[in-house]
Order: sequence, then structure tokens, then C-alpha cells
Amino acid sequence: MTTRIACLGDSLTRAQFSVDYLDLLGRRHPPGDVRLARFGANGDFAHNLLQRLDAVVTNPPDVITVLIGTNDARASLAGYPVEQAMKRKLLPRRPSAGWFQQCLGAVVARLRAETDATIGLLSLPVLGQQPDGAAAQASQAYSGMIAEVAAANEVAYLPLHERQIEELRQADPPPIPYREATPAAVVGVLVQHAVLRRSLDTISRRRGLVLTTDHIHQNSRGAALIAEVIDAGLLTPTAARGPSPARGTRHGPT
Repeated sequence: MTTRIACLGDSLTRAQFSVDYLDLLGRRHPPGDVRLARFGANGDFAHNLLQRLDAVVTNPPDVITVLIGTNDARASLAGYPVEQAMKRKLLPRRPSAGWFQQCLGAVVARLRAETDATIGLLSLPVLGQQPDGAAAQASQAYSGMIAEVAAANEVAYLPLHERQIEELRQADPPPIPYREATPAAVVGVLVQHAVLRRSLDTISRRRGLVLTTDHIHQNSRGAALIAEVIDAGLLTPTAARGPSPARGTRHGPT
């Protein structure tokens, strides 16, 4: 029997600038075992995701994964162009931690009310590669909010941030300072990849980055960890036996 999986998120899920974790997740299973649907939009905040759930609930899947909040976390950092992002993404208010948590909670509430899917919220990929740096600390703080929303709504919490921090500490990479990815820098990666035919992993390696191409978007190693955490948390026989109290999984509305 095929398990239908809807993956919701931002540019990490759309996978124009990141290695495609949906592809890697599909490869972890025999052909026909899973059918993946992509609901990713570049630059989305949690508010934007909340506005586009109709396409998900119209044809409800068996499993829903949510990977959102990287842009909300970035907006909390010094140097992030908040005003430009608000105009580009039509945000009705300035991004904040409280608003992020409110919007994510509303996303989960609607998915619970209008689908019978098993829902998993992923914590955020690590921003940058300095675990004690301001960017990584922001992604950790927003991951904590995601854990709170998951617990409050009795859905699965998938510890991606924790897994990536572990990977970074084991790799012990050079302490390259975090740099905010400007639109020009993102386009530059796209040009290198699409025009010059350089792999995202080559771009990442040339920059000395372990999990990302630009401190934000994922290379193969980072994307593989996303697939691994989804698989372990929602799709393996162990996950199917039932959640622990801290990582509750809900099947259907109550």
C-alpha cells in the first residue's frame, strides 16, 4: 500500500537552491511505497504557509510534514532586510517569535481539523555552521517554539536541528561566520548550478560549508539529514508503533 506524503515548507522544500530532500526520502523506500507531494514556496514565512493550505486539505494525504520557520528565524537576526521581505511576501505585520508560533499553531490546527493525516513538525536546519553563533542560536530558539507547538497540538516533533547540531559538532568545521543570503547571492548559486553545471555539493565544498551551500540552503549532507529525520520519526516500523509522550503523533481529528 502506497503512503501519500505531503511535504510543506519554504525554499528548502521547493528545492531550487537546495538538494531535494523529497527525492532522498523517496529513495529510502522501495518503488511504490511512498508518493510524495511538494508544497514549498521560496521565501515563505509561517504566515504565508497558513494562507496556502487549501491545496493540501482538498486532497488529504496520509502523512504531512511541515518544515517552516527558517525565514522567521532569519528575520530576527541583525542585518536581515525585514522591510523588503515584508513587501515581497505581503506580510501584514513585522515578523516576530510570537507571531511565528501563532501562525504555526494555526497551520497545525487546520491540518488536524480538515485531514486525518499523521502530522510531523520538523525543527529547523541549523543556520550557519557555528553552533554557538547568533544565527544557529536563532534557529535553535525557533526550533524550541516548534517543539512547543507540536506538544500543545499532540503531533510529532521531528528533531532535525538537534541532528544537524550533532553532525556539525562531529565534523568540527572551520568557524566560518554566518552571512545573510542576499537575493544576488542566491541567484549566484543558481547560476553556478544551472549555467556552469556545478553541483550544489561542489559549491558548498568550495565555501568550506558542511551542511549548506550558503549557510541556509542544504547540500546533500544537510538534505539527507532531513530525509533521515522524517523517515525515522514518521515512516519506520518503530515510529508506527506509537509516539513517546514528548513526540506525540495524532491520527485524525478529535
